[in-house]
Amino acid sequence: MATTPWRWTELIFATRNRHKVKELDAMFREALGIRVKGLEGMENLPHIVEDRETFEGNAVKKAETIAGVLGRPVAADDSGLAVDALQGAPGVYSARYAGPDATDAENNRKLLMELEGLPEAERKAAFVCALALAVPGDETRVVRGECPGRIALRPRGENGFGYDPLFFLPERGCTMAELPPEVKNQISHRARATERLIRLLKETFDFGRFKGRKRKE
Repeated sequence: MATTPWRWTELIFATRNRHKVKELDAMFREALGIRVKGLEGMENLPHIVEDRETFEGNAVKKAETIAGVLGRPVAADDSGLAVDALQGAPGVYSARYAGPDATDAENNRKLLMELEGLPEAERKAAFVCALALAVPGDETRVVRGECPGRIALRPRGENGFGYDPLFFLPERGCTMAELPPEVKNQISHRARATERLIRLLKETFDFGRFKGRKRKE
């Protein structure tokens, strides 16, 4: 196990998605008092092809690749929508379900077309998020979070991104996009995975008196 001290004032997250960085930054600031910074503005980083068959595989590939280039701890996620009636699709292809450069609206339209005519009882789905933490000289750790729900008949709500306007939460009677951001940050698949990652960080690294230094075994 590596004993290199890391200054946990911020955590690099291997994404250029501003929405995702904003959500994660709010969670980490509240729980650990550290910032989350994305890859936007960073140059000379390799393009990473997300070609693994699982969310976990893609998350690990992204985290380890960027950590190897930057020489510092990096977290990465792969997340998406798994629909029971579509045998888990769109799955790892969620962001490009309607094509390589598809917009959220285009992906949502394709999903509704695929499920056209299905009754609500057969529209069960889950948002899934796998989070990987790669620390140079240490083992890569992976956590997973899921949020169950079903696919609505039409988009509803203005908040969130991705499939949020179609993801209906029966226990709340609304879609994910109809929730205030602070509520979504408590119940989403990413929130659940992030809670597990935060717990892992607290258990593995010292965020107390010697903030940022790895505990000695």
